[in-house]
Amino acid sequence: MALTCTDPIKAIFAIILPPLGVFLEVGCNCTLLLNVVLTCLGYIPGIIHALYVIVKY
Repeated sequence: MALTCTDPIKAIFAIILPPLGVFLEVGCNCTLLLNVVLTCLGYIPGIIHALYVIVKY
């Protein structure tokens, strides 16, 4: 769980457009699909999930 210099940029993208932040972190997989669904259901759950993914990976 090492932080890199691109994590703040990914966090900004995660706040503006959550699926983009997740895509930059993990690429195109089930985590991205989950984030898209959460963002469609509510913007705040998408942001929380995106920030969680960025901090976790």
